[in-house]
Amino acid sequence: MKNVDISNVRTFAVAGHSGSGKTTLVDALLFKLGVNDRLGSADAGSSMADWTDAEKERRITLQAKPFSGTFKSGGGRQAGMVFCDTPGYMDFYGQVVSASRVCESALVVVDAVGGVQVGTNKAWRRATELDLPRAVVVTGLDKDNADFDRVLSSIQAAWGKKCVPVVLPLPDGSGVVDILNAQDVSGDMADTVAEAKSSLVELAAETDDSLIEKYLGGEALSAEEIANGLRSSVDSVQFVPVFACMPLKDAGIAELLEGMLRLMPSPLDRKPKDKDGNEVDPSPDAPFSGFVWRTVNDPYVGQLTFVKVRSGTLKSDSEIFNSTKGEKERIAQLLVVNGQKQTSVDEAHAGEIVALTKLKHTKLSDTLCAAGQKIEYAPLVFPGPLAFFAVNAKSRDDEDKLGVALSRVADEDPTIKVERNTETHEMLLSGMGDVHLEVAVAQMKTRSNVEVVLSIPKVPYREAITSTAEGHYKHKKQTGGRGQYAEVYVRVKSKLATEDEWFANEIVGGAIPGNFIPAVQKGLVEGMSKGTVAGYKVTNVEVALYDGSFHDVDSSEVAFKIAGARAFKDAMAKAKPVLLEPIMSVKIMVPEKVMGDVSGDVSHKRGRIMGVGVEDGMQLITAEVPRAELSRYCAELRSMTGGQGTFDMSFIRYDVVPGNVAEKIVADANKEKEAEA
Repeated sequence: MKNVDISNVRTFAVAGHSGSGKTTLVDALLFKLGVNDRLGSADAGSSMADWTDAEKERRITLQAKPFSGTFKSGGGRQAGMVFCDTPGYMDFYGQVVSASRVCESALVVVDAVGGVQVGTNKAWRRATELDLPRAVVVTGLDKDNADFDRVLSSIQAAWGKKCVPVVLPLPDGSGVVDILNAQDVSGDMADTVAEAKSSLVELAAETDDSLIEKYLGGEALSAEEIANGLRSSVDSVQFVPVFACMPLKDAGIAELLEGMLRLMPSPLDRKPKDKDGNEVDPSPDAPFSGFVWRTVNDPYVGQLTFVKVRSGTLKSDSEIFNSTKGEKERIAQLLVVNGQKQTSVDEAHAGEIVALTKLKHTKLSDTLCAAGQKIEYAPLVFPGPLAFFAVNAKSRDDEDKLGVALSRVADEDPTIKVERNTETHEMLLSGMGDVHLEVAVAQMKTRSNVEVVLSIPKVPYREAITSTAEGHYKHKKQTGGRGQYAEVYVRVKSKLATEDEWFANEIVGGAIPGNFIPAVQKGLVEGMSKGTVAGYKVTNVEVALYDGSFHDVDSSEVAFKIAGARAFKDAMAKAKPVLLEPIMSVKIMVPEKVMGDVSGDVSHKRGRIMGVGVEDGMQLITAEVPRAELSRYCAELRSMTGGQGTFDMSFIRYDVVPGNVAEKIVADANKEKEAEA
């Protein structure tokens, strides 16, 4: 940023629950910073933040976007604000994960009517994971039923008394007052402001021995001393400033900008650390390093690679080094991107976010640095998928293009996964929720002209045995010429999943020649690929080959492979086989008022509740639920909780399917076999 010292740069992520007013706030900030010549509006379709067709259509933020602008503070400093607007809809939480990694602080948005909601909590927890200093801004104070005191109480109940107001709304709703710079405040408000300021001054004094001595001695602290003391508390997250604003009235926006400059850390205050935990000097004359946090395929300029400059100076028309890939990259131009506006700049310093074009080797999570340097930052770690669908091309004409279309959406969004399940033979498309995948499907149609059909995927059931049994098969066939002969006896028993060895050769006396043993093993593996219950893969079984016979002329590897597979199936059928299903560990966070409905639904899904607790003011249910019951859970939980519930899940083990459920699975499998025959 021209004419802006790095000490006056603030980089922060704007995060919160969907509908909390984030987009309106971002548009107001852009207008106040002079980036936009008017106040954008999502309702009117003129928002600078939510500008894509998909966002206008769905009326929600879908992508994290960087913005930047400058302003002159009340103290005369030229300041630079770099901030990332992030989605509040939890299906797009991966965007919050990536954007928050490249910011020195977080601005958590809370709606004055809705209060602390599930998305607000997710944003707060993400800031906690990264140990980010943070501030809270209460928006929508001009709405009916808005109550600043009530929402402040809910904030403090969720996150503690360390959340303290630095800006208060005026009683008549006409504006706000900056507590530290309050002047000409009269009436009851004067006492409130004086008391609040006294608390902030005391908090600032407690950060430094010399300040507390001065404060206790009755001396007044200077504005700079107060700001420095409070910034220290913010940096250690011992103090979280709470702002109040009404973006549509342009009330509190200037105070928010001044407060972020006064209280939040600069890139110099929050030195980056490389993947080994070593501090990196962020100053402009230090070697350049940057981190790739997002990539976008722009229809006009091609691939855009968004880089947060971590240290030094990045210049246009220069050569840099991708330390992750070990490859050189040529930088043509640097772009500062504000919505649809792209401005070319000559250089960028720590704290700034720029877009690079036409890089050959660089991908998401890569580290870029000056030639001759070996700086490397830890890669992004994203949450696992929550929604799974089988994906197929809608028409035969699209089948050849399907793979490319899927790769494109997965490359841009790392929370979208594409894989072929080798057990169910389906192509799976997974993501953070059903809406997330609907957007991905729409992108494939728009960008790749490929239409797809999503369906509930097959569950990868497994089969196992519960007792020891023996099996036998004699393969004997005479066709006029050379015949086929092989006889195999096997014994099967269950084994632990942690045990690697599954095959034991107990043949003695040459009953089966050694050169045919590998063929028997191949047959056993083939037999285990489809069990005897419903044709699913067999797991956790140990097989002992203990006897057999052969023919000097007619025995062959093919014959022993066939005999091995058939002998295994004979043994398994006698070993009391059972059907297994994948069990997921599920953590569900919901408001207390819907706790009963959600708990009952978990039980209805054959789930077992393992624990109930409270986290950040929300009810937390931990349960174990069969994966087969969770295929539509994103939409179901959203419906039950009015969008206030969220969940995470991860695979933990396979467990035996109850008899009544297994009967239906077996019946469906038999119908499918008949249809294929």
